[in-house]
Amino acid sequence: MPIDWIRPGAGGIEVAGGAAFVDPSLPRPLAIVTHGHADHARSGHGRVIATHETLAIMEARYGPTAGWAVAYGETVEIGDVRVTLYPAGHVLGSAQVLLERGGERVIVTGDFKRAADPTCPPFVPVACDVLITEATFGLPVFRHPPAAGEVAKVMERLAEAPERSVLIGAYALGKAQRVICHLREAGYDRPVYLHGAMEKLCALYEAHGVKLGELRSATGAEAEEMAGHVVVAPPSALRDRWTRRLPDPVLAMASGWLQVRQRVRQNNIDLPLVISDHADWAELTQTIREVAPSEVWVTHGSEAGLLRWCELNQIRARALHMLGRTDEGEA
Repeated sequence: MPIDWIRPGAGGIEVAGGAAFVDPSLPRPLAIVTHGHADHARSGHGRVIATHETLAIMEARYGPTAGWAVAYGETVEIGDVRVTLYPAGHVLGSAQVLLERGGERVIVTGDFKRAADPTCPPFVPVACDVLITEATFGLPVFRHPPAAGEVAKVMERLAEAPERSVLIGAYALGKAQRVICHLREAGYDRPVYLHGAMEKLCALYEAHGVKLGELRSATGAEAEEMAGHVVVAPPSALRDRWTRRLPDPVLAMASGWLQVRQRVRQNNIDLPLVISDHADWAELTQTIREVAPSEVWVTHGSEAGLLRWCELNQIRARALHMLGRTDEGEA
């Protein structure tokens, strides 16, 4: 029998006739928010169920939030629906939502990845009857390389041209902090210079125990002191007048989309870094196999490819075409 207490709509995943909504795009009395990216975490809700870290991110972005903080593995109840959060491996505080009612189990992944990330707990596969998943990279062509190899390219470029800086475009929430941590793992112990738009969220990550090493503001810094250093900025700043203060920067960008050469050319990138915070094709299909759902719902992304894979593997699947979901900036 179909599960009838979960319903997709323009305003998010509706739970038990509107008792709550998962990642709603419109203000709701009670919202369950998977993570802090703006296409999932909106302002204006009456109350928000989320991890402590996600609530802190929402407060940093939107101001005071009426939060109901839930730890990973903790269960709370909304009427007769049990809600449990599990790590999604996407960014700090990101969570999958397990919804249980009458013996039926539904997982809403939000955005997720399986690749190692020192800034957040790893994804935890959770068995379910219905898996509601993203498919940002839901085509077989997308198979992301290990991040260590991509970061090694930055180290090599710095060694080759110590008189230059490497300017890395990275999304301010999640991607920037992950890139910095991977650089530290690779042995980069120099200060990392930050665009002003990065400073607030990097400080938030450090306040939640993510060690980023020495960070300095690029604003007001002299070009000479940034030579041979990494500078991290939003992707939108790579072509900004702001870059003129940097010493002949090598333009780099961290994104899963840069596996596509046309994307590299479009963005005029010198050093593409294929580092993604979303599951690639192998991770998407691996996850479906592991959680063994009887049905898969795809919220957004390359739905057709994943739906076809499900069909070939005798798994019922449907596309939800959720409004307001976009991964162009932080993928």
